[in-house]
Amino acid sequence: MESISLPPKQPKSAFKKIKGILIFLAVIAIYIWTFIGIDIDWARAVERAISNFGVIIPRLFSPDWSATGEVTLKIIETVFIAFAGSFMASILAIPLGFLAAKNMSRSKFLSNIGKWILSAIRAFPDIILAILFVVAVGPNAFAGVLAIAIGSTGMLGKLYSEVVESIDMRVVEAMEANGANKIQMLFYGVIPQIIPEFLSYAIYRFEIDVRASSILGIVGAGGIGTMIIFAANNRNWSEMGLILLAIIIVVTIIDFISARIRRKIV
Repeated sequence: MESISLPPKQPKSAFKKIKGILIFLAVIAIYIWTFIGIDIDWARAVERAISNFGVIIPRLFSPDWSATGEVTLKIIETVFIAFAGSFMASILAIPLGFLAAKNMSRSKFLSNIGKWILSAIRAFPDIILAILFVVAVGPNAFAGVLAIAIGSTGMLGKLYSEVVESIDMRVVEAMEANGANKIQMLFYGVIPQIIPEFLSYAIYRFEIDVRASSILGIVGAGGIGTMIIFAANNRNWSEMGLILLAIIIVVTIIDFISARIRRKIV
């Protein structure tokens, strides 16, 4: 039997080789400039890591079970913060998603305004929003809910706009040609096409928000983060180990459940 051989590869041009070498050298130069700029005392850092390794790591793997009740209450509060924030964001993102979708607004100007609003919201990390809301409404869980809600609205609004732009407009145009009004086209032509993916993205965002809300307590926005900062300041590594274990278990369970739900929906 005659063997089949692949055609020989085209040799790279000298320009591509030089371009690859220059990119590699530029990346190396950026790394070197970064490490020189941050001015780390490597000898002291390594010495400190070695001395702490034998103290902190064994305590992290020996959880303080006496704090189970308090940790459970705080982890429940963290999940509630994530749920309330995600729910608010999934509603707030709908009008912004429709405004940013070109096929709904039918105006490049309005679509760009919607996209700019969503980009501006996404520019702020959750922890910065949490600091702002702690100042505005005080150090409590409500500040965390608002931070999660506003931070998630930017991402969900962008994803919603992409879903709306990808719908089959022939259905809407056919309804319009048969005399359907705007409300009928929205409820019978648009919403049935977007509901599954809207729900899927909202649940996916809830997964992310559970992880995000676990650190908001560091700045006083409620949740398990408050216990993390107290345990770290008091060097209570056994309690820290229990907190980390609780976060891992809860996040894993929520990821598993939400993945199964999203597979059923889409």
